[in-house]
Amino acid sequence: MEPSPRVPLPGSIDEFRVLAQSRLARFPRIEVPDSPGVRRAAVVLCVVEEPDGPLSVIVIKRAYRGRNAGQWGLPGGRVDEGETAAQAALRELHEELGLRARPDDLLGALDDFPAASGFAITPLVLALTDASRLRPNPDEVYSVHLVDLARLAAEDTPRWVRAEDAVRQAQLRDDAAPADGTGLLQMRLGQKMTIHAPTGAMLWQFREVVLLGTAASAARVAHFSQPDWTHR
Repeated sequence: MEPSPRVPLPGSIDEFRVLAQSRLARFPRIEVPDSPGVRRAAVVLCVVEEPDGPLSVIVIKRAYRGRNAGQWGLPGGRVDEGETAAQAALRELHEELGLRARPDDLLGALDDFPAASGFAITPLVLALTDASRLRPNPDEVYSVHLVDLARLAAEDTPRWVRAEDAVRQAQLRDDAAPADGTGLLQMRLGQKMTIHAPTGAMLWQFREVVLLGTAASAARVAHFSQPDWTHR
């Protein structure tokens, strides 16, 4: 049996919307300011409710071509000139997965994450009742994974390891020694599904702020280390 979350989780998509909107409205998010060399990107933490299934967040593995080839990620991408982060996130959700969402499906935003690649990534949270139109674009997405919110919130999901113990995901060892909480974050979401920052950091903050109600001061992520292979 998997360890249980520290607090009860919402049981329906409507309960999730109310909870997420309330917690994100109180969350004093940190924005990365514009400066020379900073590029903008936006991603979505998209929660869906399957018939007779648990509430889950969509995680993708990117296609084995182009930027971030074969890496775990969230739907999203670069903010084009003249776009807001929200507009870019909704556009990318449709381009990558075929899902259409409206601006009022967005429930709030978490901290901008200053990625080592030079992108400031804005994570937006949204909820969709109907994911039946999900159609991954094979040019951008290799596979789609629905991660149960209970798995994301489980006590044993976040692990901290020494930086030298983190290797490429295809070679990842399950016995990497945990460190003291100041090393490299690994979000262990399933068999052969271990995710590091930046994506892991955004999933961790979503878990802490939205699912578990952790205080903002204890849920910041900008300082989280990133493996070398994400620095592109």
